[in-house]
Amino acid sequence: MSTSVNAGSRLDRLPIGPFHRRIMLLIGIGMFFDGFDIYIAGTVLSVTLKTGFSTLSQNAAFISATFVGMMLGSFGTGFLGDRYGRRFTYQFNLLLFGIASLAAAFAPNMAFLIACRFAMGVGLGAENVVGYSTMTEFVPARTRGKWLGFTTVCVVTGLPVALLVASVLVPQFGWRSMFVLGGIGALIVWYMRKSLPESPRWLEAVGRTSEAEALMQAIEKEAAQGQPLPAPASITAAPVAADLGTLFTAPLLSRMIVGSVCLITINTLLYGFVTWLPVFFVKQGLSIATSFGYSLLMALGAPIGSAVGALTADRWGRKPTIIGASLISVALGILYPMISDPILLPAVGFALTVPIYVLVALLFGIYIPELFPTEVRLRASGIVNTLGRGATIVTPFLVVSLFESRGVAGVMALMIGLLMLQIITVWALGIEPRHRSLEELKAEESASPVLSEAS
Repeated sequence: MSTSVNAGSRLDRLPIGPFHRRIMLLIGIGMFFDGFDIYIAGTVLSVTLKTGFSTLSQNAAFISATFVGMMLGSFGTGFLGDRYGRRFTYQFNLLLFGIASLAAAFAPNMAFLIACRFAMGVGLGAENVVGYSTMTEFVPARTRGKWLGFTTVCVVTGLPVALLVASVLVPQFGWRSMFVLGGIGALIVWYMRKSLPESPRWLEAVGRTSEAEALMQAIEKEAAQGQPLPAPASITAAPVAADLGTLFTAPLLSRMIVGSVCLITINTLLYGFVTWLPVFFVKQGLSIATSFGYSLLMALGAPIGSAVGALTADRWGRKPTIIGASLISVALGILYPMISDPILLPAVGFALTVPIYVLVALLFGIYIPELFPTEVRLRASGIVNTLGRGATIVTPFLVVSLFESRGVAGVMALMIGLLMLQIITVWALGIEPRHRSLEELKAEESASPVLSEAS
């Protein structure tokens, strides 16, 4: 049944102002702590191993618990977010992560720390899904790519910041201080986020139209700042069935395929290449100190690449940017194994990191949440994120096998193959959401079966 709220069009015509910046700040800070915590594992585990607090097998269990938790968090948050709302979900996952992080700081043994890390993983996986999806539903279509891309910058900035903070805190205060910092930061953001509103698009989609209308009037009053607002566009789209089966029938099935292929590819690139760079550098003849120095240098490619993605998504479009960054990654991936020069090696590695993180911004932050209608956005995003996270469980075994048999060239061959599959999938099945409202994309979905029958 159609409603008169028209929340999507009313949000899309709002001028960018303090309201949007507040939403961006509170979601972005939470996403930063998400990225910060993902990347502290390496520094923490090296110290727990050295001090005898953990063994190698326990370190492996710690990493596995992280990814299993993130898988379950990605999957579960989709159902919670579509059923109980965006606000409930992003508050719950941040609270879970913050409490588990503080508990980890007081872990009496490694088994307890692993259990805490699993709970943290659930919160981390959930934050990734609900944070991007919530931003998608608030920002105007004309600048949606930029705002979502800069949300990704908040996440990946956690990589160099975690490395730098760890180099200062851990020698002075030990590894537990990293969990204290992450936990307190998350709880502060959780408290600040109490002022964030629910998504009016979601309220309207689930039939809570009076709440959606009241919230839209409050948002419009804040955004207008006493100035008249332009009239909203009139877009009507048939509601999408909220049951799970909707995702696996036309027209959403093709979008599920695109989302799954893209997130499996980018997760494999991150956890099969980027996180293994220190090992690759050492195996290619560099000292451990030089290896970590080069890795930190290349970590700076993460925010740079994500910022490039944020600034180009609205200008060039999602599909051209994804395909272009994938092609550049393929070209540099072919070149990388051929290089042994100690100056060229980090230079080409850095150049390769940048388009990989352009893809991180486009795929995690921008494109995937845009693919799906409001009624099922979090569940669809959660499922494809779950598949992407699942790939990280098998990636280390594949990387070790390929590296031992064929060296860096073997690892890059896997990455190049996945990138080529991604290029073909996005080109053949992907949609182009640039400058288009979420309701317009939904209307296209609603019309698709009719059009196919007519043809």
